[in-house]
Amino acid sequence: MKKKSMISSLFLFLAACIWGFAFVAQSVGMDYMGPLTFNSVRFLIGGTVLLPLIYVRMRKLVRENRGSGAEPAGDGPKKGAGIALSLKGGICCGLAICAASVFQQLGIQYTTVGKAGFITTLYIILVPLFGLFMHRKIPGKVWIAAAAAAVGLYLLCITEGFAVGKGDLLVFVCAILFSVHILVIDYFSPKVDGVVLSCIQFYTAGILCGAGALLTEQPSGGQLVQGMVPILYAGIMSCGVAYTLQVVGQKELEPTVASLILSMESVVSVLAGWLLLGQSLTVRELAGCVLVFAAVILVQIQPGDSP
Repeated sequence: MKKKSMISSLFLFLAACIWGFAFVAQSVGMDYMGPLTFNSVRFLIGGTVLLPLIYVRMRKLVRENRGSGAEPAGDGPKKGAGIALSLKGGICCGLAICAASVFQQLGIQYTTVGKAGFITTLYIILVPLFGLFMHRKIPGKVWIAAAAAAVGLYLLCITEGFAVGKGDLLVFVCAILFSVHILVIDYFSPKVDGVVLSCIQFYTAGILCGAGALLTEQPSGGQLVQGMVPILYAGIMSCGVAYTLQVVGQKELEPTVASLILSMESVVSVLAGWLLLGQSLTVRELAGCVLVFAAVILVQIQPGDSP
């Protein structure tokens, strides 16, 4: 495997680990505020924590250009085109992640966390399916890995009789929208700065959710103070760090492969509960972990890799 692909896979795996803990933060946060308020604040926090990083990166780029005697990269028409593309990409990603997150937060209110985790990660099947409509060639091993991961996630997340309810349908819409988000990132991330793209998407989603919260909910400072811990984790780690790792990591990977690695979030959430909270891990759940992990390893193996 190429070094860049390995680093990208690591970035996506780290994002999945962070999201594995985020389900708890999202569920707890809903005890203090409405879903739109929670999403608005966490997205705005996520965008804000990236501003210092963008400033440092821009300063470094200017110094390097001055030291080399070259004109600042992206001056003139090229710079204007780059800014326009970053805005366009960030807004498109923001619209997708805003819609997906709202449906997920709404769905979590009416279904179990286990079912929500399983249904959300159905994007591992939806992404390659959407890829066919975009005339992408999906290797056979990716389909095998996606099917194995879906079975593994079912064993991992679904411990009760599976009956489709209102919350399940809402979370399934979320899975469709997350699939769209993955494909939109795949299109824009190689063309623009990943951190800038991530920052713009957060502010877009945060503003939209904030407008919805003001219209349909009653946000207050007291709610934010009470739910400070889960909202800070969701804002700084889940948004600012994890989604940026996703944007940067997808530059070197096919979206179908990326979706499989990101699906490790369900495995991590179960293992974290076992390791940190003393929750039981059944043979069925362990088998699910093994299947998902095997699927992720399968898509990483290249034909020319040595044993």
